[in-house]
Amino acid sequence: MPFDTLTGDPMLQRFIAAGVFSGFLFVAVVLRLVEAFVGRRLDRSRTHAVAGLVLRAVRNTGPFLLVSVGAFLAVAALPDAAAWRSEIGVAFRVVTALAVSQAAATIVRVVFGWYRINVAPRTATQLDDKMFPMLRRVLVVLIYGVGFMVALDALSVSISPILGGLGITGLAVALALQPTLSNFFAGTYVLSDGAINVGDYIELQGGPAGYVVEVGWRSTKIRTWLNNRVVIPNSIMADSIVVNYSAPEPAMNVLIVSGVSYGADLDKVEEVTMEIARQAISDLPDAVTTMDPFFGFDSFGDSNIQFWLFLQAKDRLGSFVVTNQLIKRLHSRFRSEGIEINYPVRKLVYDTQGPPVPIAMAGGA
Repeated sequence: MPFDTLTGDPMLQRFIAAGVFSGFLFVAVVLRLVEAFVGRRLDRSRTHAVAGLVLRAVRNTGPFLLVSVGAFLAVAALPDAAAWRSEIGVAFRVVTALAVSQAAATIVRVVFGWYRINVAPRTATQLDDKMFPMLRRVLVVLIYGVGFMVALDALSVSISPILGGLGITGLAVALALQPTLSNFFAGTYVLSDGAINVGDYIELQGGPAGYVVEVGWRSTKIRTWLNNRVVIPNSIMADSIVVNYSAPEPAMNVLIVSGVSYGADLDKVEEVTMEIARQAISDLPDAVTTMDPFFGFDSFGDSNIQFWLFLQAKDRLGSFVVTNQLIKRLHSRFRSEGIEINYPVRKLVYDTQGPPVPIAMAGGA
């Protein structure tokens, strides 16, 4: 900045430098007071609560940049600093890049933190609870990385080799961490899909079954009936057929299949079975009371006429209780009513009208 060409008086140049710095300092103080006033107004408003948090987080950045600009212009105006103006400009650009990076990273932290506390608990999915902390870290690292690159460029350091090295290093790391990255992206799919949530009872095709304890970025943890924790890599979760017994709702169908002998009164069998089912629905707290049971004869079996009984339990654990009680009650009532459930039997029919077999042939046989 050619202040020395405006006047040749060094003392006047110093007064100009002091005036420039004082002016920027005054504007910085005014800006700081305005930010404090606006911040208090925003804090009283729930609608603009996040704006107040952001303003409070970066309240020192604007005044700092104004003071930095004033100091740079003031020092550049001094006649004694004529030989250092280039270096002073470089320092100013470096300080500005770092200050802006710090402010941007702070804004990201504040906004994501506000969302995690005020919005995420009210959402139906846990996707934001899982993804936002990781996304916040990535954005902060990117912001600082860009600020660092800008600072290096201001220092006349070529960043092209650094970018090339980062690309080669990133490729090598990606190849080395391929299984981990596969689980990471599969975890993103599992979290974003929302088909599996904590507390659901799931079963993998040909794999373990249990209650979901945690759905993470790398793996999903379930607790089995034996009270053991099983860690399943998300890449396996994404490629497997998973049965979720808690979706679309916890209520689970209970199907009882049995049979009665061919000599049984089928109308009486239906009447007794439906009576037992309705009584179980009213007695058992694990049974769904809003749905009436269904009954139907199914087929002619080898030893019995097969039938099925259908009703609902409130959840998978309740389905075992309801099934156990129905079997015991049906067995006891059938015995008291004289309704027989046959063991597997075979009826052999001999042909007594065939030609007689000669004694000699029978003896030889």
